[in-house]
Amino acid sequence: MKGSVKKSIVTRVRLAFLGVCLFSCAIVWKVSRIQFKEGEKWRALEQERRIVYQPVFATRGNIYSDNESIMATSLPFFRVAWDPSVVDEKTFKGGVDSLSLLLSRFFGDRTPREYYRRLTDAKKGKVRYVRLNSRQINFQEKKMLAQWPIFRGGKNKGGVIFEKVDKRFRPFGGLAQRTIGFLNEDKNGAGLEFTYNRHLAGKDGEALFERLPGGNKPIYDGTEVKPQPGYDVKTTLDINLQDVAENALYKSLVDNSAQYGCVILMEVQTGEIKAVANLGKVAEGVYREDYNYAIADQGRTEPGSTFKLASMMALLEDNPSLSLDDTVNTGRSGSMRIAGAVKTDTHAYGRLSVKQVIENSSNIGVAKLINDHFSANPSKYTDYLKQFGLDKPLGFQMAGEARPYIKDPRDRSWSRTSLSTMCIGYELKLAPLQTLAFYNAIANNGVKVQPMIVREIKQADKVLERFEPKVLNPRICSEETLAKLRQMLEGVVLNGTARAIQTPDYTIAGKTGTAWKFKNGQYTKQYSTSFCGYFPADKPKYSCIVVVDSPKGANWSGAQVAAPIFREVADKAMARDMASQRPLLARAPTNKSKVPYVRAGLQDELTLVCQKLGVSNHSQASGDDWVRANRADTNVNAVDWKPVAVRPGRVPDVTGLTLRDALFLLENRGLRVKALGTGRVRQQSVAAGSGIRRGTVVTLALEPIGTKSADAPRALPAPEPTQLTENKLITAVDLDEAKRIRTLKAKRQAQQRLSQQGLQRAPAARPRA
Repeated sequence: MKGSVKKSIVTRVRLAFLGVCLFSCAIVWKVSRIQFKEGEKWRALEQERRIVYQPVFATRGNIYSDNESIMATSLPFFRVAWDPSVVDEKTFKGGVDSLSLLLSRFFGDRTPREYYRRLTDAKKGKVRYVRLNSRQINFQEKKMLAQWPIFRGGKNKGGVIFEKVDKRFRPFGGLAQRTIGFLNEDKNGAGLEFTYNRHLAGKDGEALFERLPGGNKPIYDGTEVKPQPGYDVKTTLDINLQDVAENALYKSLVDNSAQYGCVILMEVQTGEIKAVANLGKVAEGVYREDYNYAIADQGRTEPGSTFKLASMMALLEDNPSLSLDDTVNTGRSGSMRIAGAVKTDTHAYGRLSVKQVIENSSNIGVAKLINDHFSANPSKYTDYLKQFGLDKPLGFQMAGEARPYIKDPRDRSWSRTSLSTMCIGYELKLAPLQTLAFYNAIANNGVKVQPMIVREIKQADKVLERFEPKVLNPRICSEETLAKLRQMLEGVVLNGTARAIQTPDYTIAGKTGTAWKFKNGQYTKQYSTSFCGYFPADKPKYSCIVVVDSPKGANWSGAQVAAPIFREVADKAMARDMASQRPLLARAPTNKSKVPYVRAGLQDELTLVCQKLGVSNHSQASGDDWVRANRADTNVNAVDWKPVAVRPGRVPDVTGLTLRDALFLLENRGLRVKALGTGRVRQQSVAAGSGIRRGTVVTLALEPIGTKSADAPRALPAPEPTQLTENKLITAVDLDEAKRIRTLKAKRQAQQRLSQQGLQRAPAARPRA
């Protein structure tokens, strides 16, 4: 029994061993067949799968401002890789130590020994591609690395591979960030980058890449298709005005702890947007361009009182006989029930003219006028709003424009109170840009133009597409209505709610807006404040809208929050627009002499000044003498200098001199000086010609330059501002030459005193200007 069991086990072991041998032989046979008989087939397949075509991304086009300052561009960056297989042994051994040290110092992530080991292992292992560092370097750094040992042999002998990576860069940082926009990897985004991606992206090329451990190595065999760079987009934005708008908005948002705000500045005739700022609150006191409130849905709100102008336009169009002097009774309580709803004003105005209704932004006055006229046929009122184009998008050049909402009597939500509520800016929604386009039409003599932000599509200097101003409505209302509306808007700034922003330098026309915020089914005590208008009112150049949402604190109205931003932007825009400035000749006083305002001084210096200004001057004094202008010649176009006696041992007459000249004369004679005021010397406490007692204090009473005094010599007339060019200003005098003359004179006088009086100390230096 035991023998049979043992025999069975041995048999099984032998069979298993035989099976293993047969299986091993089959493996050896199959490997040999693949290696020798089918080798070419598999090698070709492996080569086919290792070499692949990959896209080579095109360089994205630039986005420019109106003067072609770059607002967004693509800068080339590079990753550094290496192919050790193309480097011969002599070159490698001669440069590997230096290259390891340079790589360590440049990237700072590994020691020289670690880089040496990595380079050596890659060379010994016959690796054909190794990425030396994941950090991206710029073009200047690339040029530097290309001169390093081994790398200086280039791609074919040094094995260095610079893989290009384009990165989007904004030279002006966050300026107009949301307007410029972005594009993510899924081709979604916002702003100009997203809207004009088809033009900016260009056309990608393709090239062969070899799949290797560590990455894909490009193969330049002449079959690659080069990418075509994207086109450039030239906008209408003005960088300087954009900066002004953002700074003014940011300061107000921080001061009022508001939720968000936007500013749009537009040219009246062309509709070109010169600035659009959008700032939202991301933390307390921190605001960023996180959303395009100027055109998108989140910025679409109930406009409030800025919409009253549209209501008045509808009223005046339907009732041309209505005069601005006609009156409406708004009551003496500041509250009135109209069409089933209570309307309130900030003050009890009593009886107001139609013009005063808008100037004081009376809710009661507007609601009563509109309800009395349109209550029998409210569709007529809404039809006018549609005729003005307020119910349609503007077709703006940037994706994401919100669709305006104007309620219609046919809507299920229409109620008995809707008419009186809509006319003062509630139960409807507009984006700030849509409100601005309406006001811009009033400034543009009734022509409603489409706002535009892109002017050209370019390829280098070649213009591929140019966008011209587009008229949406050639006549938004009658000329009679237009004239009345412009009077109302000017009255708002002159006499009404925005009178705090009026300026003597130019005129402003506009309307304030303060709307309650609708939340959780009811109106709250949070406000959306705004101001919309144009300037200068007599010849409109720009229109502008400012919206500040949910300000906190003492300031809560459009007049207090939004209007000051408008004024700051307008001031800066007018300061830059030289064509709108008043000529200097109109402000300059007349009958002025051409001679400079000079009373007394050193002959050499005054002659030099007159020569620089081209003014004739005469004197019998020498260059080292002190002189004073002759009183008899103050009304002619020349200067006659009269010598001033400066006698040794006597107090000089310093009246009419500047303080520095008086100090020079008095302190060099051992006198101490006390000055009262600024400017020229009007009076001195020690009489001229008195004997000098060293240490005596001389008090000088000064008067501002240009002030006339009975105690001082009569001043020469001030120069005519408009007849002096920049090169003729006194500040253009060669001060180095004047300083040299002063120094020589001081030395000569010091030598004379030392020889005559035996003084043992050097004279005091003449004070510098």
